Amino acid sequence: MSKKASKNNQGIEIPRFIINTGKFLQSISTYLTIRFAAKLFTSPIKYKVPKRERPMLAESIQENVFIDSLYKSVVAYHYGKGEKKILLVHGWSGRGTQMFKIADALVAKGYGVISFDAPAHGKSEGKKSMMPEFIECILTFDKKFGPFEYAIGHSLGGMAIMNALQKRFTTHKIVTIGSGDKISDIVKDFVNQLELKPSLAPKLTAYFENKLKEKMSDYDSSYVIQNFEIPHLIIHDKNDVEVGVYCAENIHKNSKYSTLFLTEGFGHRKILGSDAVIEKINQFID
Repeated sequence: MSKKASKNNQGIEIPRFIINTGKFLQSISTYLTIRFAAKLFTSPIKYKVPKRERPMLAESIQENVFIDSLYKSVVAYHYGKGEKKILLVHGWSGRGTQMFKIADALVAKGYGVISFDAPAHGKSEGKKSMMPEFIECILTFDKKFGPFEYAIGHSLGGMAIMNALQKRFTTHKIVTIGSGDKISDIVKDFVNQLELKPSLAPKLTAYFENKLKEKMSDYDSSYVIQNFEIPHLIIHDKNDVEVGVYCAENIHKNSKYSTLFLTEGFGHRKILGSDAVIEKINQFID
């Protein structure tokens, strides 16, 4: 454990003063600790767009799309001019241009790519978000820009795509990369990285369930995907320390028509630029 910072389940460094604040609150009030942890859990970090993503940023057509169910606007990216369209969904603290290398390969094959900055991510407004908001964006984009031939999601974006299927999102095939499985595990990992007591995890889960009026386990990838007969390419790196490879293996076990493709040495984000991954995606969608 670093003396300066820890990393949460999404690989984002947690400054030591935040960890110390959580420990202090834990010593005086469980209620305040849960509120503090909940705020952190739902607050993504907006990063500057790296140089490698700028060509897609410059060449894409961007527009603000209002998500009625959220009463929020998000920024959409239209990339390529192909009539057949593919939806890309980024992960937590990501951006609509984060899968640029995959997008480039798809445009080269003649597809039109559409992606977006989820609420509180990239150029989109807001400071807080959760997976249900990602799902609502997918459903809105399906109605406004669909149908999509395929949908590709990274990390939380992959989980959101699987969950959107439950809400009548339709596509021919899906690809999930580095996606998590059980929400309870994600919450446990988060609490652990904050160095709080493990007993706080179920209380934090209960807090969100009371707020959303639904069970968090209903969003578990392995639970959701077993209800659908859709070709599914599951990609994960064996060295992903942010989302363990066991997540991919469990999703694969419960997915009726899935192919599991494991890489090694790329971790959670570099996998998006892997030539082997792009080649596998190209083979899968052909």
